[in-house]
Amino acid sequence: MARVKQSKEPEDRRYGVRQVAMAAAQVTKRAFGKRGFAMTELLIRWPAIAGDSVAQHSIPEKLTFPQGKTDGGTLLVRVDGAMGLEFQHLQPVLIERINAQCGFRAVSHLKIIQGPIGRPARKVAIRRKPLGQAQSERLGEELSPVTDPGLRAALARLGTGVLGRKMDG
Repeated sequence: MARVKQSKEPEDRRYGVRQVAMAAAQVTKRAFGKRGFAMTELLIRWPAIAGDSVAQHSIPEKLTFPQGKTDGGTLLVRVDGAMGLEFQHLQPVLIERINAQCGFRAVSHLKIIQGPIGRPARKVAIRRKPLGQAQSERLGEELSPVTDPGLRAALARLGTGVLGRKMDG
């Protein structure tokens, strides 16, 4: 007599909220690894490490370690124009901040290359337009299952902002 497999009850699938940084690290690990960025935090946290004024005129390009070691590396940093001299004076402070961020002596030297760095993209102005009657009703229907009034109000503001945006560029 043939045995019939009984289907199991569908598993209760609960997908927890993941931090964006965790997902970004998985996505960027391969690309950063090719360029020598074993530590993605260096790129991600550069403005916090170097300070906003220095970070606007510099960008870390490559982190290399001596053969067989994972510490005492050299960080190649591209510095924009006249900021090179200032950056040279800040080297000891920057090395200390980088190592504090990493939690170990990751960098022992900075190699400065003067040259243009990519400029940040121009910010796009976003204007809000009022929602039409149909959009407001649809948003209300979508939010009706939400029982918490504070959460419903926050989601309504978010929905109104997303549905009512106009891009100007």
